Amino acid sequence: MTTINDIAKMANVSRTTVSRVLNNNGYVSESARKRVMKVVEETGYIPSVSAKSLRTKRSGVIGVILPKISTETASRVVGGINEVVSKEGFQILLTDTELNHDKEIEYIRLLQSRHVDGIILLATNVNDRLLHAIEESKLPFISLGQELPGVTSIVYDDYHAAVDMTTMILQKGHEKIAYIGVGEEDPAVGVLRKKGFMDTMKKAGITVEEKWCSYGDFSMESGYESMKQIINNNRENPPTAAFVVTDRMAIGAMEYLKEQGFRIPGDIAITGIGAAVMSKYITPSLTTIDYFNKDAGSKAAELLLEQLQGKNTRKKITQNYRLIKRDSV
Repeated sequence: MTTINDIAKMANVSRTTVSRVLNNNGYVSESARKRVMKVVEETGYIPSVSAKSLRTKRSGVIGVILPKISTETASRVVGGINEVVSKEGFQILLTDTELNHDKEIEYIRLLQSRHVDGIILLATNVNDRLLHAIEESKLPFISLGQELPGVTSIVYDDYHAAVDMTTMILQKGHEKIAYIGVGEEDPAVGVLRKKGFMDTMKKAGITVEEKWCSYGDFSMESGYESMKQIINNNRENPPTAAFVVTDRMAIGAMEYLKEQGFRIPGDIAITGIGAAVMSKYITPSLTTIDYFNKDAGSKAAELLLEQLQGKNTRKKITQNYRLIKRDSV
């Protein structure tokens, strides 16, 4: 097996020079750099990660905890994270909680045991056990999607996004607006988006009846079933619009309405949140909120790298958004 000493001998340079080239650290003449890289390519030499870890006291790995790896939001965020950390020589290690809150804590401890240099958590809840696990890990830590006390957090402006969306629906002349949400254990999606909707309806002088509301679990299937419940509960006086807290649930709701012969938006207007790719190409195209998830992932990675450099980044950053008006309203 080729060693760093072999590379140095074949390139006619010192071992230190090879190390500087491989770690992109310190001055090396261009001619020496080219000789080293030529030998590295010819031999297929791969630097020892464990040896590098001993020298730098770092593993070169960032842990990322996702609530559901198959979602577009997760994919975009991971793309943003990887784009930033890979330029600094880090790799990412992904874990998927499948929306199981206990697994968040389990994976924090697992990643700690794997000696990752830091963790980015796409958080879905806030509780004392989670906060204790984060503090106990002693690792640089970023929360994305939920504000966690004492943790650098990047949050989406869920409240004002919901206010803007509801205001737009009201301006279209709708008053009987149904609400399809998720459980309040998720403070951002389950609480803030609902509060934005309810506050705006109250300000408009409209009381939202309980039979206009239904709750799911982020899936298309639950959006389908939630809309089915709302229609069945309001056969005599159905809503003319529905505010849905995610695109996936909104698309499920639309499918039920289509099956039942409702025209969208002629009979019922529909809105979502998330700017899923599919939202642009379904018929009718879905009015939604874009949270710029990839940018959020990039910011999370930049803040984590700052922590690794010893900078104090204890802060809360609120991500921008835009309302995308399409054919469903």
